[in-house]
Amino acid sequence: MRTPRRGSAFDQAEAAFKSATTKPVAAAPAKPATPPEGKEMVSLRLDRAVLEHFQEDGPGWQDRINAALRGVAGLD
Repeated sequence: MRTPRRGSAFDQAEAAFKSATTKPVAAAPAKPATPPEGKEMVSLRLDRAVLEHFQEDGPGWQDRINAALRGVAGLD
């Protein structure tokens, strides 16, 4: 068996195969920007009736709860 020479067709084919089958190194995912409101994810226990009241109007119920809490806390 012959040892392939540097720059030979074998080496070129091997390099082409490796470049085609090697996964590119992905950059680290960017850290999500903090919303301007400075919101944080928390767990909160609510009465079922309270949760259903805010969910009745569909999507955006978390924002509606937040707005209600801000109003009660006097932050608006």
